Amino acid sequence: MKIAVAITGASGSVYAKVLLDSLMHLQQQVKETGVVWSDNARTVWQHELGNEDYNNYPFKIWNKNDFMAPFASGSAGYDALIICPCSMGTAGRIAGGISNDLITRAADVMLKERRKLICVVRETPYNLVHLRNMTTITEAGGIICPATPSFYSKPQSIEEVAYTVIHRVLQLAGINADGYRWGS
Repeated sequence: MKIAVAITGASGSVYAKVLLDSLMHLQQQVKETGVVWSDNARTVWQHELGNEDYNNYPFKIWNKNDFMAPFASGSAGYDALIICPCSMGTAGRIAGGISNDLITRAADVMLKERRKLICVVRETPYNLVHLRNMTTITEAGGIICPATPSFYSKPQSIEEVAYTVIHRVLQLAGINADGYRWGS
């Protein structure tokens, strides 16, 4: 399985961290992971998490304007793009068909190839434009997975709370990850 991860500057860097940490531990299922950052994503990570640990991941990092990245084309065979967190600006550009950077181009590729586009939206409350953009993405074949944690597993830390969302995201991408399952 090949996965692309896009990280935008929406609040919720802990979700991106937990996703990247999880993908590091799931390398037996994920053959290739490519990562692209928006302009503000690292700044928000530094502000929210107080570190620059985003430099410590072993994944190939692509510049947001590098359309030579393999997941900018359907022929590269990437299975999924996870945008985590997904800003409403990014969702709006995807819904509008605007491929002005690698994140939105990769999203367009996933939709046109009928592959998995998972947008972990992080905004509250939603306005009507947000709702319509998310509806458009859903109707085009994308998956909107709001960064809304569950508490069935009785998480004890912020990262455990975030993992309740990331576990679901990984399931949606077709990755078997350990985590709480209702009724298990």
